[in-house]
Amino acid sequence: MPATQINKVVLAYSGGLDTSVILKWLQQEYDCEVVTFTADIGQGEELEPARTKAQAAGVKEIYIDDLREEFVRDFVYPMFRANALYEGEYLLGTSIARPLIAKRLVEIARETGADAISHGATGKGNDQVRFELGAYGLNPEIQIIAPWREWDLLSREKLLAYAEQHGIPVEMKREGNKSPYSMDANLLHISYEGYDLEDPWVEPGADMWRWTRDPQEAPNTPQEIELRFERGDIIAIDGNPMSPAQVLAELNRIGGEHGIGRADIVENRYVGMKSRGCYETPGGTIMLKAHRAMESLTLDREAAHLKDELMPRYASLIYNGYWFSPERNMLQAAIDQTQSVVNGEVRLKLYKGNVMVTGRRSASDSLFDTSIATFEEDAGAYDQGDATGFIRLNALRLRVAGRKGRL
Repeated sequence: MPATQINKVVLAYSGGLDTSVILKWLQQEYDCEVVTFTADIGQGEELEPARTKAQAAGVKEIYIDDLREEFVRDFVYPMFRANALYEGEYLLGTSIARPLIAKRLVEIARETGADAISHGATGKGNDQVRFELGAYGLNPEIQIIAPWREWDLLSREKLLAYAEQHGIPVEMKREGNKSPYSMDANLLHISYEGYDLEDPWVEPGADMWRWTRDPQEAPNTPQEIELRFERGDIIAIDGNPMSPAQVLAELNRIGGEHGIGRADIVENRYVGMKSRGCYETPGGTIMLKAHRAMESLTLDREAAHLKDELMPRYASLIYNGYWFSPERNMLQAAIDQTQSVVNGEVRLKLYKGNVMVTGRRSASDSLFDTSIATFEEDAGAYDQGDATGFIRLNALRLRVAGRKGRL
């Protein structure tokens, strides 16, 4: 406990076992008032029970905020303009949700006059870093309480015993419905960790996946969809204008039906350990494929290649918790500048876990010139003889090195 007296804390609260215990623990250990904040970022769960539980625990200020549109518009869409993939595979579904939660925690602390914020992330994971780096960036003076780094309740059994001792109601699901995995969901993805996944050799069970069909059991008929882009963001599906959150929800639905977006990854956590996780990101998988197709038609070669060089650094910044940082802001400004020309339509075919591009067009910003690219007679649009000098100039250093026997 810090030397400074804590009078009020804003807790990121789900109403589950961990945060229900944290709520009572904060009230006892810090002798403070607790404000609860529950974010709806598309996890697909009923959130009103969290209000009832918080009220039963004596909480007077309860925030339950629908942040789905802000999440996709201000966090997911900017990230996808960069084509971000961490370590070549992970679409950053958990990572990108944390800065929004940190932002809202800090805002609520300011609104309620709270001295501190608190979260339920453990001392082994990345989320503690993401929450706290984001919070410190937005409010350098904020105090942060991380119970998992302070208490000795380091097992589910101890948490349950604490809950029973203090009369904290715990919703015990029937064994048949209870997942053994640690799961995290939002509008971009759902993740699975722990249990048998802790052995990287074990194949995930077929009953683990929640959002996507087994690709082998997906429809035998492909489905075609058309996505319209404006400044790098999807604004319509099959000609129907949609908000960012609506776009992602619909792509999740369509993609899940066709078994798209499953990933099984061993990743390098920022805190130093390797971790195995499984992810379902159906809408995000479609978005990434479509966005790259749109850029292939509209972006200049060197701008596109430079974006690809910067992307791994950008993805690592998000994974490691540096969304609110000068370097991410700098990269975002550069990325967004390129997106002014990423306008048009992409047609995709979805089939048994695969996303295939079947067409792309841009009436105003396409750099594809048929008169130059054609294999037929080009009527002088491109002088093939120019290639001789181009090749000889680029071969000069190779010829010099070759004469020295260095190649």
